[in-house]
Amino acid sequence: MVSPQKLHSMPPSVKTDLIGGHFRSFRRDPTGFLTRLSKLGDVTSFRMGPQQAYFINHPELVRELLVNSNHKFMKGRALQRAKALLGNGLLTSEGDFHLRQRRMIQPAFHRKRIEEYSRSMVEFGERLSDKWRDGETRDIDKDMTRLTLQIVANSLFSADVTDEADEVGKAMTDLVEMFNYMLLPFSEWLERLPLPHTRRLTRARETLNSIIFQFINERRRTGEDKGDLLSMLLAARDEETSSPMSDEQIRDEALTLFLAGHETTANALVWTWYLLSQNPKAEVTLHEELGRVIETGGNATVKERVPTQLEGTLPNGRVSARGIGFEDIPELKYTEAVLAESMRLFPPAWAIGRLALDDHQFGSYEIEKGALVLASPFVAHRDERFWDEPDRFKPERWFETSIKDAGQKYIYFPFGGGVRRCIGEGFAWIEGILLLTTLARRWKLRLIPDQKFGLQPMITLRPKYGMKMNIEERG
Repeated sequence: MVSPQKLHSMPPSVKTDLIGGHFRSFRRDPTGFLTRLSKLGDVTSFRMGPQQAYFINHPELVRELLVNSNHKFMKGRALQRAKALLGNGLLTSEGDFHLRQRRMIQPAFHRKRIEEYSRSMVEFGERLSDKWRDGETRDIDKDMTRLTLQIVANSLFSADVTDEADEVGKAMTDLVEMFNYMLLPFSEWLERLPLPHTRRLTRARETLNSIIFQFINERRRTGEDKGDLLSMLLAARDEETSSPMSDEQIRDEALTLFLAGHETTANALVWTWYLLSQNPKAEVTLHEELGRVIETGGNATVKERVPTQLEGTLPNGRVSARGIGFEDIPELKYTEAVLAESMRLFPPAWAIGRLALDDHQFGSYEIEKGALVLASPFVAHRDERFWDEPDRFKPERWFETSIKDAGQKYIYFPFGGGVRRCIGEGFAWIEGILLLTTLARRWKLRLIPDQKFGLQPMITLRPKYGMKMNIEERG
């Protein structure tokens, strides 16, 4: 427990770079830099050019930042700059406006809605599974991105972007990769110059705007209420003025959820495939569960199951006992544990930043108004004070510590916390479990021999060199 202490002048830090404080060190290896800071204490300091910053690394301090004193902080520079990419959507908006928008969007992520979305999750997962061939090599990073992009478009906007998936995926990737560029000092001014980065960003925004506005215009033209997120946004009215959202605001919310709704799950699945390929015992246990629950119906009491369109003979000639469905999730305990452990080691949202709106005390240090405060799920999830063998992939640990308990203790927060906790968390869990189940029931994935490993922390934690893997059919 963090106990009150006499105030100290400045938290410990590491040696600065020749210029710019710690900017170059942080930019070169963000997760490594924060890990080094964590060895110096629960509150440490660093400087990003002229910006004074602090790193907190204790569950009680994280709770203080995200929950108890969240009103004293606002989104950090990273997400403020992201407004140039995403507009004023849920991810970037603040205060009462953010809460109002969140209340309007929340019904789209209620359990009943997610159960309906689960059908398209399985359907698109099966489509990809049918395309894979034994012995081929695929870029799993691209496959997962394309897959989750199709699902979020279908689930939230009732749109099929299969034909445009590569174009949309490239535009989304360009936006994510431009994120680091936009954190550079003076990037606000650089954006006004006809530089290659600026032109690339402009093209990506134009591509995505065209697609999103096409969704909006078509729905306005037909007037059809499909009960999806887009219909909710079009029908929403301001509580005070009763006025509808403008097309621009709908675009901001739609694009935010379009990006967040596929990017995080895609990365979680890529890291999951990587970890399973490196941990054969865990992979065997996963396949045993899938065989017990899916192929034989499990050892649960007999109950009515909703037939799916996926029942019957699989393309390779094997007969499936039945299709995969939402009702299977409670029995897929180890599958859920595999996904939870993957997000512990490689949380898609690897860092959370806030700007102090007033002076605030963390531990024995005073954080001044205007300072940047960072917390990092990547670092916290590997803290040996709270995790046994923290660097080891151990899905079975989640049978001893529940996901809910770890989240309440703030030793595990892959989806953030407090009023800004990810609105699509339930969607992401269901999607991750169903896609992992759909694909792993038929396939094993193995890294190609010369695949390089590296982290690329941007908006999310991506693999730096992609993830090319060999596809092997299960016997």
